[in-house]
Amino acid sequence: MSFLGKKVGDNNNYSIIEENKKLKETLFSLKQELNSLKEPPLVVCDVLYVFDKKAIVRLANGGNFFVNISSNFIDKIKVGDRVLSEQKSLTIIDRLDKSKNFDVENFVIIEKPKITWAEIGGLKKQIREIYEVVELPLKNPKLFEEVGIEPPRGILLHGPSGTGKTILAKAVASSTNSTFIQIVGSELVQKFIGEGAKLVKDIFKLAREKAPSIIFIDEIDSIASERIDIGTSGEREVQRTFMQLLNEIDGFKPLDNVKIIGATNRIDILDKAILRPGRLDRLIHVPLPNEEGRKEIFKLHTKNMKLENVDFREVVAITDSFSGAEIKSVCTEAGYFAIRDKRVNVRKEDFVTAVSKVKQGDLEEGDVPVTMFG
Repeated sequence: MSFLGKKVGDNNNYSIIEENKKLKETLFSLKQELNSLKEPPLVVCDVLYVFDKKAIVRLANGGNFFVNISSNFIDKIKVGDRVLSEQKSLTIIDRLDKSKNFDVENFVIIEKPKITWAEIGGLKKQIREIYEVVELPLKNPKLFEEVGIEPPRGILLHGPSGTGKTILAKAVASSTNSTFIQIVGSELVQKFIGEGAKLVKDIFKLAREKAPSIIFIDEIDSIASERIDIGTSGEREVQRTFMQLLNEIDGFKPLDNVKIIGATNRIDILDKAILRPGRLDRLIHVPLPNEEGRKEIFKLHTKNMKLENVDFREVVAITDSFSGAEIKSVCTEAGYFAIRDKRVNVRKEDFVTAVSKVKQGDLEEGDVPVTMFG
């Protein structure tokens, strides 16, 4: 049977051929996916030594192994490389990109802060000390050579929470156009033996590569607390990480244009080794702001607000013992009270209610704040 000179059977054959082609492509794709699922995972190792066709590698758990190198990579593997090894024999079969330090990128915050000294209120003395210890050596190192002294390698900011320790560190990084590398001390304590120490080493290596840079270690007391001999594996790992930190600060490798800033609100439990000359030897206390300091902080946080009959002397008087962070919270809450009242101007009563809220917790709808002006 034909239609306009073309047999109907030919159309059926063409459809069958196309369908078979699609089925073969789908089958091939599924086989590839199945084979990839069957492939065993590769082990990430660090190369310690390289011989002719073999190498000594270290695994994440701290174990060292003498392994073979795949013929394709015999001349490409070097000491310090991070490589991929076959799971059973640990034969090196590939090399990871050395420019990408995966561990450090997962545990630190790297940024170029934009905070200026003008955005910090009530800490003039602390700003002056940080300028002398951190900013001046980075901007004018020849001055210290002429005087014949070596500036401190690092400083320790200590004081109550919310007083501006992190802001100070970011401001000096911005002022010196330095790379700001932020790490929380507890993040340096790792699960496997030696991983925490390696992470510290990698952080300082990264800082040297991106110099001038500032390493800011928040909650440094979590790894630098006074050492006690209790014999647990966890405590030994913390001490191992701590010793690596000390070694990086004043070891054989010069820090050059790298400065260390530690921060803590528990200076009383810090190990004396971290505070001795040559390490974090400049201690800068960052206290709760006094009356004049609180007034400066209020002005900074309300400079873009539309104020209506607000006398900051009265507001400052009722915020005794408030930190800078709490004052910022008061300003934010005062703005919210104005918004709830469908206003753009913020009044003194908004600040009074906000102070009461920060002091006592969230107020219920319709509650009247505690009388504070008599």
